[in-house]
Amino acid sequence: MKTPLKLFLCILFAVFSVKSFSQKIVENYEPAKSDSLRIGIGENDFMPFVQKGYTLMLPEKDKIKGVLIFLEDSKYDKKNRSAKQLYTQASNNDFAVLSVSSEIPLDFYFYETSMISTQKIIQEVFDAYQLPNDNIFFLGASLVGHRAMRYIKFMKESDADFQLNINGIVACNFTMDFTRKWYQHERDIRINHINLWEPKFINYLLETYLEGTPKTNPDNYNNFSSYSYVDEKNENIKLYKDYGIRAYIEPAITYKLTKQLRTLYENNATDMVGFLAELKLAGNENTELIVLQPEDNPAKIKNTQSTWDAINKEELMEWILKQTLK
Repeated sequence: MKTPLKLFLCILFAVFSVKSFSQKIVENYEPAKSDSLRIGIGENDFMPFVQKGYTLMLPEKDKIKGVLIFLEDSKYDKKNRSAKQLYTQASNNDFAVLSVSSEIPLDFYFYETSMISTQKIIQEVFDAYQLPNDNIFFLGASLVGHRAMRYIKFMKESDADFQLNINGIVACNFTMDFTRKWYQHERDIRINHINLWEPKFINYLLETYLEGTPKTNPDNYNNFSSYSYVDEKNENIKLYKDYGIRAYIEPAITYKLTKQLRTLYENNATDMVGFLAELKLAGNENTELIVLQPEDNPAKIKNTQSTWDAINKEELMEWILKQTLK
């Protein structure tokens, strides 16, 4: 019995070795600045800078079919946490996976400096590794997804020579309407039922960088939002109307009601459904909505990251491959 077992273990080791060496992982990050940013009005409300740079997963074959891009924080998003979950599927289908971080902690891409930094890193990586500027997809949940929308807006409105040829966006359970988000957090603070660190942190940033509240400066909030229910023009929609869009939502209505006393308005799902509706009005018929049900996600804590974790990555990769044929 020992010999067959030993043989089996050798074969198993060989299989996993092939898998591990079929991908090449490249990391390049600068040391973080020894400084911090103010994130609130308290004397200790500061957050240190993070490492600017990238992680690139290259598949085994020299001929790469496309690139999946995640704009992940190098620290607070737990470096490459979401991107890693697609390494196997991407590599098996000859896709590279690129994760890019600016130096700003929990970066909302309020200023162009972050997007210029991201643009520079992406261009340098594409040039250095001769990545194809074709079959490009942006993916992400939470801030990772929001950054993608902001970066695409910046890229399309700039006159930069380097422009990515984007096929599609995979939008997973993130805020698109920051007017709604501001009101959500104002209610959170008023009823004081949950930990208020995030509501206070985000509303402080919104009010600081957007120069007021949605009541005093609605135009800045509309411009910053990919979609807004209260914005009759929704000018940003046209920026995304030519892409394949797959949106994942997990309303988790019962969970949010019982754990957070939040209503349907305090839910990212409202933004994403509204976004898809506006895209259809703009003529985009290449959109898809995936609604995760309670049985699809066994995680005890429901948040944007747990939604991404629960996604069927094999089926997602199939959707990406279908987009490359259109």
